[in-house]
Amino acid sequence: MPGTLVLVAAIIIAIILFFRFIPVALWISALAANVRIGIWNLVGMRLRRVVPAKIVNPLIKAVKAGLDIPINKLEAHYLAGGNVDRVVNSLIAAQRADIPLEFERAAAIDLAGRDVLEAVQMSVNPKVIETPVVAAIAKDGIELKAKAKVTVRANIERLVGGAGEQTIIARVGEGVVTTIGSAETHKAVLENPDMISRTVLNKGLEAGTAFEILSIDIADVDVGRNIGAQLQADQAEADKKIAQAKAEERRAMAIAAEQEMKAQVQEMRAKVVEAEAEVPKAMAAALREGKLGVLDYYNMQNIISDTRMREAIASEEAGK
Repeated sequence: MPGTLVLVAAIIIAIILFFRFIPVALWISALAANVRIGIWNLVGMRLRRVVPAKIVNPLIKAVKAGLDIPINKLEAHYLAGGNVDRVVNSLIAAQRADIPLEFERAAAIDLAGRDVLEAVQMSVNPKVIETPVVAAIAKDGIELKAKAKVTVRANIERLVGGAGEQTIIARVGEGVVTTIGSAETHKAVLENPDMISRTVLNKGLEAGTAFEILSIDIADVDVGRNIGAQLQADQAEADKKIAQAKAEERRAMAIAAEQEMKAQVQEMRAKVVEAEAEVPKAMAAALREGKLGVLDYYNMQNIISDTRMREAIASEEAGK
């Protein structure tokens, strides 16, 4: 009796492991959908660490859509890290939209990190990319701020290796700046904003990108600052500061020259005072040596007094 219980338990465990390891329900679903896949193929997927549901379910969708995709390619794409379900959905969408798309290219786009299903949908329904506000200055010095809307369609042939949306936005912004900057006046741009669209479209901005530009529409153009007047005001302020600096320099040089002249005058006065101090000594020596008589001394004093009186009279008359 105990041996029978052990045998039954072993059989039950074996059955559970069998159904857990071998996805019989998935195999039955595939047969019901007329997808011919062997049970040992599912076992092999388990051994290769492939989730059978991620291969069989997309394969069922492909068969129902009339696509002939070998199961080995689906499994290889899964092992390479791709999204099998998204690739199959993109192939079905491309078939419905009559867009030529092979499995190898769709798989390559998916492995490149791009959403291949979104690319197919964008080929059918173009996408509108709105650029940020781009500021540029016309030749008359007035700043204009423009915003553009770019309608693009995915180019499936260039999805692998082609530039993305940021490149389109950057190129459109560059074209807007060039167009506004070459305008003679800002009024010309305001009157004909489509001149920006024409100029940008003629530059062939889609080269090397994964998109095809259908149209570029200027959504909004606003007048900004008067940059020309502001630059002139800044230049005038700078010229004023330079003139003030030069005037201050000349003033400092004049003050320095005046100070130097005062120093020279004081030096000359000191020499005069020093020379005048030597006069009494020279006169005393001349009297002692007999070179100067007493009458001569008194005559000289009279001359000095007369000179001082004349100077005083001249000063009074000048004051009147």
